[in-house]
Amino acid sequence: MSEFVVQLAFRASMIAFAVNIAIALYGVFSRPSLVKKFMCLLLFTDSMNLFAVFIGFRLVRGVYPSPPILSEEPRTLEELEVFTSIAVDPLPQALVLTAVVIGLATSMFILSLILAYYEHYKTTNIHAVKEVEEFEETTK
Repeated sequence: MSEFVVQLAFRASMIAFAVNIAIALYGVFSRPSLVKKFMCLLLFTDSMNLFAVFIGFRLVRGVYPSPPILSEEPRTLEELEVFTSIAVDPLPQALVLTAVVIGLATSMFILSLILAYYEHYKTTNIHAVKEVEEFEETTK
C-alpha cells in the first residue's frame, strides 16, 4: 500500500511540476508587467529545482530510499551493492542547494533593476515605456 502512495505522490508532483512550468512560461512571455514576469521567473526556477530533486529520487521496491550516509564501513562487496541500490543520489540535492543560493543573488539583482526601471519610467509596464519616451521627447 505504501508503495502505491509513494508512486501516486510522485506522479501528482510531476503533474504539478508540468502545470507550474506552463504557468511560468505563459507569465514570462505574455505579461507586460516586469513584476509579474519576475514572479513567473521565480516560479520557473523553483520548478526547475524541484525537477532536479525528482531526478535524484530513487524508488526501490519494498524499501524506502535512504540518505547516502554510511553508518559503518561495508565489509563485503554485496553490502556495498545493497547500499548503492537504496541510497539516494546526493548530487542533484547539492546542485539544487547551489542553485537556490545563486538564484537568490540573481533575483535580488533583477529586482533592483526593476526598481530602477520603475524610478525612471514610473511604471513597470513595458508597453507603456514607448508612450513615456514619446511624452518626454515632446516636452523637451
